[in-house]
Amino acid sequence: MPYVNKPRPYKKEYEQLGGTTAEKKKRAQRNKARRMLEREGIVHKGDGKDVDHKKPLSKGGTTVRSNLKVKSASANRSYKRNSDHSVK
Repeated sequence: MPYVNKPRPYKKEYEQLGGTTAEKKKRAQRNKARRMLEREGIVHKGDGKDVDHKKPLSKGGTTVRSNLKVKSASANRSYKRNSDHSVK
Protein backbone atom coordinates (compact mmCIF):
# COMPACT_ATOMS: atom_id res chain seq x y z
CA MET A 1 0.00 0.00 0.00
CA PRO A 2 1.94 3.02 -1.25
CA TYR A 3 -0.11 5.79 0.40
CA VAL A 4 -0.07 4.71 4.04
CA ASN A 5 -0.23 7.75 6.35
CA LYS A 6 -0.04 10.28 3.51
CA PRO A 7 -2.61 11.70 1.08
CA ARG A 8 -2.89 10.34 -2.42
CA PRO A 9 -1.69 12.85 -5.08
CA TYR A 10 -4.84 12.87 -7.25
CA LYS A 11 -3.90 16.04 -9.10
CA LYS A 12 -0.53 14.60 -10.14
CA GLU A 13 -2.14 11.33 -11.25
CA TYR A 14 -4.73 13.18 -13.33
CA GLU A 15 -2.05 15.24 -15.06
CA GLN A 16 -0.05 12.11 -15.90
CA LEU A 17 -3.01 10.00 -17.04
CA GLY A 18 -5.05 12.75 -18.69
CA GLY A 19 -2.94 12.68 -21.82
CA THR A 20 -1.82 15.24 -24.32
CA THR A 21 -4.16 17.28 -26.49
CA ALA A 22 -3.56 14.93 -29.44
CA GLU A 23 -4.39 11.86 -27.32
CA LYS A 24 -7.59 13.51 -26.09
CA LYS A 25 -8.67 14.24 -29.68
CA LYS A 26 -8.08 10.62 -30.72
CA ARG A 27 -9.98 9.37 -27.67
CA ALA A 28 -12.88 11.68 -28.57
CA GLN A 29 -12.92 10.21 -32.10
CA ARG A 30 -13.00 6.64 -30.73
CA ASN A 31 -15.84 7.55 -28.35
CA LYS A 32 -17.75 9.20 -31.21
CA ALA A 33 -17.41 6.03 -33.31
CA ARG A 34 -18.73 3.89 -30.45
CA ARG A 35 -21.72 6.20 -29.91
CA MET A 36 -22.56 6.12 -33.63
CA LEU A 37 -22.84 2.33 -33.63
CA GLU A 38 -24.66 2.28 -30.27
CA ARG A 39 -27.36 4.54 -31.75
CA GLU A 40 -27.75 2.10 -34.65
CA GLY A 41 -28.12 -0.77 -32.19
CA ILE A 42 -25.11 -2.65 -33.51
CA VAL A 43 -23.11 -2.59 -30.26
CA HIS A 44 -24.22 -2.35 -26.64
CA LYS A 45 -22.52 -1.40 -23.42
CA GLY A 46 -20.70 -4.36 -21.90
CA ASP A 47 -21.03 -6.65 -24.92
CA GLY A 48 -17.27 -7.28 -25.25
CA LYS A 49 -17.12 -5.78 -28.73
CA ASP A 50 -14.88 -3.02 -30.02
CA VAL A 51 -15.56 -0.55 -32.79
CA ASP A 52 -12.68 -0.81 -35.25
CA HIS A 53 -11.60 1.76 -37.81
CA LYS A 54 -10.87 -0.01 -41.10
CA LYS A 55 -8.26 2.66 -41.84
CA PRO A 56 -6.80 3.49 -38.41
CA LEU A 57 -6.84 7.02 -37.07
CA SER A 58 -3.04 6.82 -36.82
CA LYS A 59 -2.88 6.21 -40.59
CA GLY A 60 -5.17 9.13 -41.48
CA GLY A 61 -8.54 7.37 -41.17
CA THR A 62 -11.68 9.24 -40.15
CA THR A 63 -14.70 8.49 -38.03
CA VAL A 64 -17.34 8.02 -40.71
CA ARG A 65 -19.75 5.09 -40.86
CA SER A 66 -18.11 3.57 -43.93
CA ASN A 67 -14.78 3.34 -42.06
CA LEU A 68 -16.18 1.51 -39.01
CA LYS A 69 -16.70 -2.18 -38.26
CA VAL A 70 -17.38 -4.23 -35.13
CA LYS A 71 -14.84 -6.77 -33.91
CA SER A 72 -14.33 -8.75 -30.75
CA ALA A 73 -12.13 -6.95 -28.25
CA SER A 74 -9.41 -9.59 -28.41
CA ALA A 75 -9.25 -9.48 -32.22
CA ASN A 76 -9.22 -5.69 -32.34
CA ARG A 77 -6.42 -5.33 -29.81
CA SER A 78 -4.12 -7.98 -31.29
CA TYR A 79 -2.73 -5.97 -34.22
CA LYS A 80 1.04 -5.76 -34.48
CA ARG A 81 2.20 -2.39 -33.19
CA ASN A 82 5.18 -0.08 -33.77
CA SER A 83 7.29 1.13 -30.86
CA ASP A 84 5.07 4.26 -30.64
CA HIS A 85 2.00 1.97 -30.29
CA SER A 86 0.60 2.84 -33.73
CA VAL A 87 -0.65 0.00 -35.94
CA LYS A 88 1.92 -1.45 -38.37
